[in-house]
Amino acid sequence: MSSGTISFGLVAIPVNLYSTAETEKKVSFSMVHEKCGTRVKYRYYCPTDDELIERDEITKGYEFAKGQYVLFSKDELKALDPEPTNAIEIQEFVPLAQVDPIYFEKAYYLGPGKAGAKPYKLLSQAMLETGRAALAKYAARGKNYIVLLRPFEGGLIMQQLRYAVDLRDFSEVPIDEAEIADAELELAKQIVEQHSSDEFKPEQYEDDVRNQVWDLIEKKIAGEEIVAAPQVAPKAQIIDLMEALKASLGDDQKAGRKPPKRAKRKPATAKVAKRKKAAKA
Repeated sequence: MSSGTISFGLVAIPVNLYSTAETEKKVSFSMVHEKCGTRVKYRYYCPTDDELIERDEITKGYEFAKGQYVLFSKDELKALDPEPTNAIEIQEFVPLAQVDPIYFEKAYYLGPGKAGAKPYKLLSQAMLETGRAALAKYAARGKNYIVLLRPFEGGLIMQQLRYAVDLRDFSEVPIDEAEIADAELELAKQIVEQHSSDEFKPEQYEDDVRNQVWDLIEKKIAGEEIVAAPQVAPKAQIIDLMEALKASLGDDQKAGRKPPKRAKRKPATAKVAKRKKAAKA
């Protein structure tokens, strides 16, 4: 994606950034003229002058009061953007366990740049053995970011973080007081244990909705009619929490239930498979 330099003290490590995502592009539908099947184009409309306007007639503005904007020229907008240095400046090393995942936003793989393999490996191994991660400032794409560097599978991963000011305080979430009986807690813990695994295996889970959409698209391409599935009535609410816990525990014991395993999907037709491959690209 881009290149940069990790710096701490007098050490500078050239690195390359890579996307962590290798997922199918989400299914999106275009706005198409039903009469001729042509994709329609968006036009900009000014309600004051009651006319369509071209892109070169548009500038950016900030609404400082209702319906009132201060306008910025292209040169002024450039002045607002910090100079991108692509420098990853480490500020401090902190215990990885102290950084709550609520701050995580995006992740990027970091690979060593030219002549950077040894210091890259040294930094990764040092953080791995100390159980610490590096908090750093990163300036790129006209913004300043706070990032977390952490060891990952023999290398480094850069986690873009949210600033504390961008997070809402959890105290804003209304939570009513509730009394929990010891017996209820014990039953709940038993259910948790029955559904527990010692490993995280993300490959067991798939996006069922996306898979269903691809299947329906495949049928539509083949000329079949698509019929909406009947809606399933919601389950009746169980008011007695203790009875609900016992019922859940009983059902799991009877079924010997374990974490779900996802079945492999049948391969799609060549045409749809080609579309998926193109979407990934």
